[in-house]
Amino acid sequence: MSMGKTVLITGVSSGIGQSIARKLAGDGHKVIGTARNPQTVDQIEGVEILPLDVRVDASVAACMRAALDRNPRIDVLINNAGYVMIGAIEEVSIEEAKAQFETNFFGAMRMVKAVLPAMRARRDGHIVNITSLAGLIPAPPFWGLYSASKHALEAYTEHLWREVSFFNVRVSLVEPGPIRTHLTRNQQSPAEGSDVYAPWRDKALEVSRTSEANAPDPSVVADCIARLLSSPSPRLHNRIGKEATWVPRLRCMLSEGQFERVIRRVFNLS
Repeated sequence: MSMGKTVLITGVSSGIGQSIARKLAGDGHKVIGTARNPQTVDQIEGVEILPLDVRVDASVAACMRAALDRNPRIDVLINNAGYVMIGAIEEVSIEEAKAQFETNFFGAMRMVKAVLPAMRARRDGHIVNITSLAGLIPAPPFWGLYSASKHALEAYTEHLWREVSFFNVRVSLVEPGPIRTHLTRNQQSPAEGSDVYAPWRDKALEVSRTSEANAPDPSVVADCIARLLSSPSPRLHNRIGKEATWVPRLRCMLSEGQFERVIRRVFNLS
């Protein structure tokens, strides 16, 4: 893909989204970043920030109108907005589970529906959905709803990739392992938490936080996406980090019991 494309990125207030915005703007792309509260976003040179709540149809429509008022078209959509709900499956209410999916899954789906008709009509465009190692395997422990939302986005994206290939629209999945962001610091917890799970949940969360603190910088994700945008034939699956590569392979190699013992050992779940 040639340089100078117009790129719309959801969730640029911090972490991966902000790093992507900085990298692509520096590479010469016209970048439109979005956030629920644009006034809280640090100014990024070359990046226009628009308000967007991916959970709300009217907000998506308003964001698209504003973006297209300033630009003739959107060449690339990067769905990055998301958060993690950490808690045992039993602890999470149905409403909390729906909220997790509204952002992580349906939010991406709303954005795809907003940009795809124009991309399909002109037979050009690129959609990048950011999932997670948690979307490839059901881990870390107590990330069940987050993992489920990312598993759903994985399946959705692969079907989308197949369907829109007839119209020359490119689709990519970016699947990071642990990245040094504020994901666990900004976690949400079930309102009706239970002490029953606390001993194991707290141990697993501590391991997740330590792993995140020692993980690669978000720039590795930004660099991956920059390569995808410059490739004439971008790959569908793009795993980032050694964990995202070897953990799914390990799961295929080991029996269910063996792999579960590895997970319990890593996360101190005796």
